[in-house]
Amino acid sequence: MQNVDPRSYKEPSCNLPFLQNDSGANCNAASVSPEPPLFPDRNAPSRDHVDLPRIEQAVRIILDAVGEDPDREGLLETPARVARMYAEMFAGLKSDPGRHLAKVFTEEYDEIVLVRDISFCSMCEHHLLPFTGRAHIAYLPSGKVVGLSKLARVVEEVARRPQVQERMTQTIADLVEERLSATGVAVVCEATHSCMTMRGVRKPGSLCLTSAMRGAFRDDPKSRAEVLGLINREV
Repeated sequence: MQNVDPRSYKEPSCNLPFLQNDSGANCNAASVSPEPPLFPDRNAPSRDHVDLPRIEQAVRIILDAVGEDPDREGLLETPARVARMYAEMFAGLKSDPGRHLAKVFTEEYDEIVLVRDISFCSMCEHHLLPFTGRAHIAYLPSGKVVGLSKLARVVEEVARRPQVQERMTQTIADLVEERLSATGVAVVCEATHSCMTMRGVRKPGSLCLTSAMRGAFRDDPKSRAEVLGLINREV
């Protein structure tokens, strides 16, 4: 085996793009930031509009204002964590959730399509505390149907913004009606609000229900009763 003079040894060149810094210079693996997810969600909304450093500064100010020491060990990374949390929670703020409804399929079906129990977590704009619950979406197709998972994506993306539950319910109904040209749309949301259960009146177990009816479900009492019966039906 050939002997190698240790004095002539050089670190191997790092030519892989993900092991180079922003200037193009090589760097060692220890300084590399975490790689992106192996299977990224191409449908996820962008978080690029969020100013993370400003949120971190604001969190430090809040911690100091309530009498905490933002420089103690347990809180050192808290501002960065909170900034990333807000970027995730508000990722839908500048996006168009209706894009998920662009791909439709021709189908001669004009009865109710209902997807129940779509879980969501949104943020109350009054106290910036979460409200969590389930959404139920029903529509009457007019010759076109959409993939069921796309309705869940609409709920997920609409939820990712500061808002009130009433507006969230109407936003979902309007998107489904407009993008699918549905002859009838019914959206019912039920949620528990942290701003009511953990502060203020403090009433755990209270539930808020909101509904938005469009087209036939709004104008025809029989159609409305039918869809509400399906939503409330015990499985």
